[in-house]
Amino acid sequence: MSTKDFIEKDFYKVLGVPKDATEAEIKKAYRKLAREFHPDANKGNAKAEERFKEISEANDVLGDPKKRKEYDEARALFGNGGFRPGPGAGGGSFNFDLGDLFGGGGTAQGGGFGGGLGDVFGGLFNRGGAGGATRTQPRRGQDVDTEVTLSFTEAIEGATVPLRMTSQQPCKACSGTGDKNGTPRVCPTCVGTGQIARGSGGGFSLTDPCPDCKGRGLIAENPCPECKGSGRAKSSRTMQVRIPAGVTDGQRIRLRGKGAPGERGGPAGDLYVTVHVGAHPVFGRKGDNLTVTVPVTFAEAALGGEVRVPTLGGPPVTLKLPPGTPNGRTMRARGKGAVRKDGTRGDLLVTVEVSVPEDLSGKARDALEAYREATAGEDPRAELFEAAKGA
Repeated sequence: MSTKDFIEKDFYKVLGVPKDATEAEIKKAYRKLAREFHPDANKGNAKAEERFKEISEANDVLGDPKKRKEYDEARALFGNGGFRPGPGAGGGSFNFDLGDLFGGGGTAQGGGFGGGLGDVFGGLFNRGGAGGATRTQPRRGQDVDTEVTLSFTEAIEGATVPLRMTSQQPCKACSGTGDKNGTPRVCPTCVGTGQIARGSGGGFSLTDPCPDCKGRGLIAENPCPECKGSGRAKSSRTMQVRIPAGVTDGQRIRLRGKGAPGERGGPAGDLYVTVHVGAHPVFGRKGDNLTVTVPVTFAEAALGGEVRVPTLGGPPVTLKLPPGTPNGRTMRARGKGAVRKDGTRGDLLVTVEVSVPEDLSGKARDALEAYREATAGEDPRAELFEAAKGA
């Protein structure tokens, strides 16, 4: 709210009290109106919420003797938008446009005001300048952390899982106000913002949570016995959460707006889910690709052939082994891997492992003996020894 609006508002009228009302009368009027128009008692009623803000704003000024004195003096000086000159100003009154006076670019009676008077009154009532606010601000809900364990297949394909979470919710006993009567007052230290400015030198300032209201902007004069005046209470709930396909072990997923509810119309916090993925007896993973090791016979590796390979959750694929395939060669089955962020899939990396039989039948042994005799002149280690000598 601008300084112009601040001075033109009649806070006495907002609270329905005369200008000579006592502190007790102001306090009583505020409590009655706050209880009637509190947002928790008028859910979904925008007019009631706006009325509550006006009431809190008025009480913040009139409920503080120092601010009330400054407000009365400012209203007397700029009452009804007119400026009243002091004695010796030539008598009569000079009318000024408050928009020009506080806007910084206007003139009056031919005289320019340069930067205007907005910066002069900007700090009045600790309002933080023309853009300041005395109303309590919406407060964002807390973020919530939780963990979930998925099977290997669930991580690849995605899954909907139940999550039980414990977070801070509005206290049911006091409807989140922190006051057992439901009528907290605006914190005088931070003027309802929940923050205080801290100078850091060089013309800059930082903000910290208000130490008196713990960042809530409100103070409970009669603290709720359930939440001890905090307005928040621990609550457990179970919700169904969709974990996207392709998550990896240890990945932290952020779900916007799924955390603890906000206060005074503020947005909910976020939910952070740390994912743990179990191992698979057959498949492994490298990024977006799945891996599998497939045993083949010596004959298949030497002569070539077709090999059936299992896939995760789908039908097998057939890969062709070229003749002379060495042990440890990796081939690729495209589109049979993990789901990527864009919806496409990685590949299945198939590593060939030549299987050596432990027991041979007589026929198989005779065949291998014949093969050894046929290749007796070949030494696969000859190049190895030559390379060792030259090193």
